[in-house]
Amino acid sequence: MPQLPIGRFPVPELNDLPEDIRARILAVQEKSGFIPNVFLVLAHRPDEFRAFFAYHDALMDKPGKLTKAEREMIVVATSNANQCQYCVVAHGAILRIRAKDPLVADQVAINYRKADITDKQKAMLDFALKVSASAWAVNEEDFGVLKRHGFGEEEAWDIAAIAAFFGMSNRLANVTSMRPNDEFYLMGRVPLQ
Repeated sequence: MPQLPIGRFPVPELNDLPEDIRARILAVQEKSGFIPNVFLVLAHRPDEFRAFFAYHDALMDKPGKLTKAEREMIVVATSNANQCQYCVVAHGAILRIRAKDPLVADQVAINYRKADITDKQKAMLDFALKVSASAWAVNEEDFGVLKRHGFGEEEAWDIAAIAAFFGMSNRLANVTSMRPNDEFYLMGRVPLQ
């Protein structure tokens, strides 16, 4: 099968990138063993690359009451609703690793309401999906549901911000025809015996 392009727009050569972007990409490659296509596709526009990953890191890597696995659940569930193949596959791989569960990412991606997750996590994803699909309709009742499940105002903001950021990311990934790396499909899965 011929090698398919990783996206619609030109991908710059690593050696042609600004030093800070090249260094970040090489650090990711060293850690993961490959370069996720999102880094290469977004490197087409260096200023936007920097802004994108600064906000990504602020949302996904900060300390807080949401676990890293829960943050990835939000990405996977909302990305499925937005029909973003890249983000469902890539963040599904990260979710399998962070949750230490090879099934949870597929369950959350397909139908989180039937997934083997807690009621609290389902309430979190209900809120995230509402933000993703109809943020204009979010109301005090929605915040009340979160509160009854133990989420405070700061967690509500985090859930909303992740859903909103990845709504933008999903749209950009779809418009650029970003392909998931083959490596993502096997990450965090149980090897066959």
